[in-house]
Amino acid sequence: MKFVLITGRILFSLLFILSSFGHFKAETIAFAGSQGLPLASVLVPLSGVVELIGGLSILVGYRAKLGAWLLVIFLIPVTFMFHQFWTITDPMTYQMQFVMFMKNISITGGALLIAYFGSGELSIDAAGKSRSYSHSSGKEVVA
Repeated sequence: MKFVLITGRILFSLLFILSSFGHFKAETIAFAGSQGLPLASVLVPLSGVVELIGGLSILVGYRAKLGAWLLVIFLIPVTFMFHQFWTITDPMTYQMQFVMFMKNISITGGALLIAYFGSGELSIDAAGKSRSYSHSSGKEVVA
């Protein structure tokens, strides 16, 4: 079962790692600005950095709980600012934005699960917990 968890972490984190690079493109920054995002030229690249750090943290399982919280902090404003399906009258656009909104809500739920449970066995976090250091001898003790 431990391979199921690491597979889930890989699949979950890929979305953020791969999409983070698009946040440095002029088109993405311009789009966000056209949607009313203030300081888009600063906030969009910053959000790309947050996505990349959060995604990599979960991928390798290093401080994955913190990485998951970074993604939650990213997802909540993005979801409510850019996928306002409730303001749309065109049925096709409404449906598309509704699906995108629900996708982000679902992904936020997954990030909250990681924020609570952590990265699991096959991770840097777990490797760090399985080793402790004796303060008196300075030698490593495997727990």
